[in-house]
Amino acid sequence: MINLPKGYLKFKSSDNYKTNVLPKVEVKYSTNKGNKLLKSIGEAFEKLNISDGMTLSFHHHLRNGDYVLNFVLEEIKKRNLKNITLAASSIFPIHKPLSELIKNKSITKIYTNYLNGEVAHTINAGYLDDLLIMDTHGGRSVAIESGLIDIDVAFIATPTSDKEGNGHGRSGKSACGSLGYAIPDMLYAKHAVVVTDNLAHEVTDPEIKAEYIDYVVELDAIGDQAKIVSGTTMITRDPIGLLIARNTTKLIDELGLLKDGFSMQTGAGGTSLAVAKYVKDLMVERNIKASFASGGITSFFVEMIENGLTEKLYDVQCFDLDAVKSLGKNKNHEAISAFKYANPYHNPIVNELDFVILGATEIDLNFNVNVTTGSNGIIIGGSGGHADTAHGAKVSIIVSPLIKTRIPIIKDRVTTITTPGEDVDIFVTDAGIAINPKRIDLIRKLENTKLKIKTIEELYNEALKITKVPKKLERTDEIIGLVRYRDMSIIDCIYRK
Repeated sequence: MINLPKGYLKFKSSDNYKTNVLPKVEVKYSTNKGNKLLKSIGEAFEKLNISDGMTLSFHHHLRNGDYVLNFVLEEIKKRNLKNITLAASSIFPIHKPLSELIKNKSITKIYTNYLNGEVAHTINAGYLDDLLIMDTHGGRSVAIESGLIDIDVAFIATPTSDKEGNGHGRSGKSACGSLGYAIPDMLYAKHAVVVTDNLAHEVTDPEIKAEYIDYVVELDAIGDQAKIVSGTTMITRDPIGLLIARNTTKLIDELGLLKDGFSMQTGAGGTSLAVAKYVKDLMVERNIKASFASGGITSFFVEMIENGLTEKLYDVQCFDLDAVKSLGKNKNHEAISAFKYANPYHNPIVNELDFVILGATEIDLNFNVNVTTGSNGIIIGGSGGHADTAHGAKVSIIVSPLIKTRIPIIKDRVTTITTPGEDVDIFVTDAGIAINPKRIDLIRKLENTKLKIKTIEELYNEALKITKVPKKLERTDEIIGLVRYRDMSIIDCIYRK
């Protein structure tokens, strides 16, 4: 039996955000009317009296090039602070120093949406005293807005800022583009600190606004811009991946989704980008124009808007440097907050998607998808926007080879549920396409298709003929983490390895 923290819903319902109105905490404004400019993270600790037991938050737009979280960890270590809660929207391999602070009990609880690298292994081994809470991108904004994540101090890496704290990510040597995931922290943290390496005389059209900022710390460097690049960001050349992408595009077309004004989102993985390319080719051929593409933006979508193939890009996060440049110059490439992107209480952009293309580490016979752990139970990622977009889009499509490294991707039950099967509509593999039986409307539209439509059970059995039944995962009964759906309900647990 899990002892859930106060305020948690125990069971998932996709309609919780329709029937269960979570409380809202008040937006916090800065009370500092004097000089905000500081020379070090240490000064911010002194000014704000950062002490044992506090909750500190961070955004991840600099991704594996982020220095700010590590600078704060150095200060925590220097001051020997204990029982700190970390609320970082994502944690990457560069944040390896966090492992030491988990082991020495400086950091005892973590909220995040995505996690990989050594820190994941440290948590899997059971060193984190309290729970790891894995949210979705939209869910994190809900948790902050409702006070379930109660932030004492937000450290906001800001590539360009003025001395008052007006800032954005469009320019500067550490430019990373949209700062959408930092907006909830800015609005609701008790105190907010901008950390920048490009102090401008004046900032116009800021994403980060001075009225919410208590202090501005100027450093030599806040990150390595080159390392914001996510995943491959290159179209796959793998024949299996290309086959899946072609069949996915045919499927989208036969479902009648490719028409003027449609909207889409794809990931930055090779197969997803191949789908986007084939979709683009059909758009050019038929003179179709999309209304928008959203989510993490890559050079592929920049090319689409520059060629007039889509009216708008709604950008919550830039996945490469072409996207960063585009955001700074194209008025139709719009930075949006986590609220507008995926918060279910804010009528988000994800609810307007016609289709989304997503990946999977595992999928099971009930269409539950795992992108949080590997089949070995080791944490390798997290939902990010996976569950948000799968629920919001009219059609959610999972693409993956049937077998990866001699392991079937289909399980009788996934190791960890990231996205519930009720939110997943279609699974496209190299061996065929499975449609969730609940989507009778999609099944009827494809009655005369030449695509290989199979049940997910048929695909599962085909995989097992090749791989045999995988050895059952051995794990302890010790719960080290909880997977939280976008409505704040608990949908699964993560166990110690």
